[in-house]
Amino acid sequence: MFELAKTLHILSSTVLFGTGLGTAWYMWRADRSGDVTVIFVTARHVVWADYLFTLPAVVVQPFSGLWLAELVGYRLDEPWLLASYVLYAITAACWIPVVWLQTRMRDLAGIAVLESAPLPGLYHRYMRIWFILGWPAFLSVIAIFYLMVARPV
Repeated sequence: MFELAKTLHILSSTVLFGTGLGTAWYMWRADRSGDVTVIFVTARHVVWADYLFTLPAVVVQPFSGLWLAELVGYRLDEPWLLASYVLYAITAACWIPVVWLQTRMRDLAGIAVLESAPLPGLYHRYMRIWFILGWPAFLSVIAIFYLMVARPV
């Protein structure tokens, strides 16, 4: 059971981090291109990736982590675990609005493509907020990885 729990936890954390970093990179690069069609197509794929890959990983992570902690015999109130819970909450608090923003940016870009129009100012405002929210989420996930590896006393 330990090997299964650990494998699920490692795989879901890898998918969470990898998909997050990959989709953020492509979304940011598409935005930087200024090409409305590229932005629309990329945003469409990023939204799909979040629902197909990131969301299941977000759900599996806490359950596999708690299962793993139980199997190993860690107390759930150990300081490094408490810190990881807080960091995970920060990540989720950033990710939820990011998914909403990506969906809205996709829709705004889609309308701009259909109307052969430039992106509206609201798109650019959403992109700035999206970019800002990505940093605490990204740094929190890195800190969680550190805590899981080091398990500081």
